[in-house]
Amino acid sequence: MEKVWLKSYPKGVPAEIDANRYKSVGAVFDESVQKYAERPAYHNMGRTITFRELEKHSRDFGAWLQSMGLAKGARVALMMPNVLQYPVCIFGALRAGYTVVNVNPLYTPRELEHQLKDSGAEVIVILENFGTTLQQIVKNTSVKHIVVASLGDMLGLKGVIVNFVVRHVKKMVPAYDLPGSIRFNVALAQGAQRELKRVEIGPDDIAFLQYTGGTTGVAKGAMLLHRNIIANLEQTSAWFAPVLGDESITVIAPLPLYHIFCLTANCLVFMKLGGCNVLITNPRDIPGFVKELTKHKFNAITGVNTLFNGLLNDPDFAKLDFSNLKFSIGGGMAVQKAVAERWKQVTGKVLVEGYGLTETSPVATANPLDLAEYSGAIGLPVPSTEVAIKGEDGQALPLNEVGEICIKGPQVMKGYWQRPEDTAKSIDKDGYFATGDIGYMDDKGYVRIVDRKKDMVLVSGFNVYPNEVEGVVAAHPAVLECAVIGVPDEKSGEVVKLFVVRKDATLTEAVLRKHCEEHLTGYKRPRFIEFRDELPKTNVGKILRRALRDEELAKRKKAA
Repeated sequence: MEKVWLKSYPKGVPAEIDANRYKSVGAVFDESVQKYAERPAYHNMGRTITFRELEKHSRDFGAWLQSMGLAKGARVALMMPNVLQYPVCIFGALRAGYTVVNVNPLYTPRELEHQLKDSGAEVIVILENFGTTLQQIVKNTSVKHIVVASLGDMLGLKGVIVNFVVRHVKKMVPAYDLPGSIRFNVALAQGAQRELKRVEIGPDDIAFLQYTGGTTGVAKGAMLLHRNIIANLEQTSAWFAPVLGDESITVIAPLPLYHIFCLTANCLVFMKLGGCNVLITNPRDIPGFVKELTKHKFNAITGVNTLFNGLLNDPDFAKLDFSNLKFSIGGGMAVQKAVAERWKQVTGKVLVEGYGLTETSPVATANPLDLAEYSGAIGLPVPSTEVAIKGEDGQALPLNEVGEICIKGPQVMKGYWQRPEDTAKSIDKDGYFATGDIGYMDDKGYVRIVDRKKDMVLVSGFNVYPNEVEGVVAAHPAVLECAVIGVPDEKSGEVVKLFVVRKDATLTEAVLRKHCEEHLTGYKRPRFIEFRDELPKTNVGKILRRALRDEELAKRKKAA
């Protein structure tokens, strides 16, 4: 296929990268430590650790893991929000030859049990706030070693105060009982007395079992090899290089490290580039988040549409100093035009959209960082990546025709952990991963998403894409957030239902309907409008259309 996107590449970005440049993520880490030893690597809750300190702490943790007698490739689960212990554990486990299993700390006991049993994790590092969840199910899993961390573990004397407040003042640590567990700092101290043995780790070893699909069915573990991760680090670094150079960069990391976007785009990429990640432990506390931003001359920030929208609606955000900001990257869900335009007005920088999935490590496409305006596209295929738009018959479609977005490249996962049938359905014989997203590629090679295959609404045979309707509604100044789903209809099969969270309490249904009439053709207009105080979201802030559909289905069953 002709790679039309290469003609649109930013100056200095290569068409191909070397996915075999490093044998393992640990080798990338070793190089960065040597180059950037005294640079700050991670900052959280007032404490900064350098690359040298990160090397020491991760070495100690890795040595402790090895002292437990784990075989190479053993799975180590990490269940924490964004705290300094997280990168220490990630790099410690990888350097020691193990596979990291990232776990959402907000999981219910049922969800946690599934992921631990499915992955076969033998070790879990968990923040004490969530110990009661683990207590309920740990006996049903293969976990043999439990490490319990506290928020203040790596904060020095301040940590003593933090732990006291969290435990006794705010009472954020429910009582738990985990016999045989060890405290995080004790594990580090024991590891410091031992040697980190060199383990031969190769490109085909699994670096991460990254779980996905929990909102659409049973969560599956994407096997991300060291080769996959290294490829994506090389691809993303090549994309950033013309803008960043070799200077020290401070990047804000508000999304959780257990999510693939922040894991790669923040934790790993800026480790490679010698940047400092400012870890935001609770980004839902927008005033607290903005207060933290005042303390940093930050050069970059990543996030999702709902997060950027939340920041823009805090009056103090616009008062920040954005003179050092080089770029802002949105991913994880569609960036809405209204949010992007306001972001540029306030910060002076374009909100650049990228695209990827857990199964692609995740970055597959990206917009140039020097865009003049929000484009609405998810960007160009990154180096060494091919994007094909395929029809129902699996054949590639011409430019500008709508079909399923399929991705091929060295960052595409090996497959789903112990699920060969699911792997075969997702990756075809030519190596293309079927994303489930519907879109097209234009003449310049830019890819545009129309919507999720499963979210598409079919009204009298016409396709209605929720993203389009939501984009129109979100542009109304009185709307804070919105979501669109299809609901059954006797005449047309389905009709559009709109859920809205108001920014202005005086907004009425009539005003919204008039707005939609001006911007949407008849069959795309919402038949039903429901105002809500909030919308259901995933842990990273994606609005859950599926949860809204389930609610509607339950209502209709009850009414019947």
